[in-house]
Amino acid sequence: MAEEAEPAALDARLRAYIEEIGDREPAHLAANRGVTEASGAGHLQVSPRQGQLMALLVALAEARRGIEIGVYAGYSTLWLAEAIGPSGRILACDHDPEITVRARADWAAAGLADRIDLRLGDALDTLNREVAAGMAGAYDFALIDADKARLIDYYERCMALVRAGGLIMIDNTLWYARVADPACQDDETEAVRAFNRHVAADERVDISVLPIGDGLTLARKR
Repeated sequence: MAEEAEPAALDARLRAYIEEIGDREPAHLAANRGVTEASGAGHLQVSPRQGQLMALLVALAEARRGIEIGVYAGYSTLWLAEAIGPSGRILACDHDPEITVRARADWAAAGLADRIDLRLGDALDTLNREVAAGMAGAYDFALIDADKARLIDYYERCMALVRAGGLIMIDNTLWYARVADPACQDDETEAVRAFNRHVAADERVDISVLPIGDGLTLARKR
């Protein structure tokens, strides 16, 4: 299992125990993740434990319509697409036509391609078109895992599109622990800090910040 982006203070023995008794990563998901990690881009996808948790939350909510912002090689999409069931649909937003070729291939191999509507281009444009098309409040959940400078914009569009009682999940909110280090003042770290403050002050949602993977924030729209 990937460990490099997990800030929680777990010793190796306890982490191995959790993996043994709690982690259930299907073979096709492990294969997709393994190719990405072998390319040196493993940090661009959620951890297996995050994927499993998000899929469980989506299944518990019996969610059928979701948004994903930032697809990359489609690992998190596989988790979510399985969780929503045959009648579910995911609006998947990404700007990279090359890396998503592998995502499409793995979705098809898993028999999940018909549950995923991949929209290439600027994600904000895609989401704005959904709002304009009358889809406000039509989605059960959203996952935001994209460029940090636009996190607040993505979040606000998702707030418009996700229904009351729906869930917005945001990855990388602990940003390799840099958010807690005053010496880190780079643009991406500052953008994540600003986003975290924005959500912390947002009375429209109930929130929980989990030290899993690189930090996962859960926001339930009231």
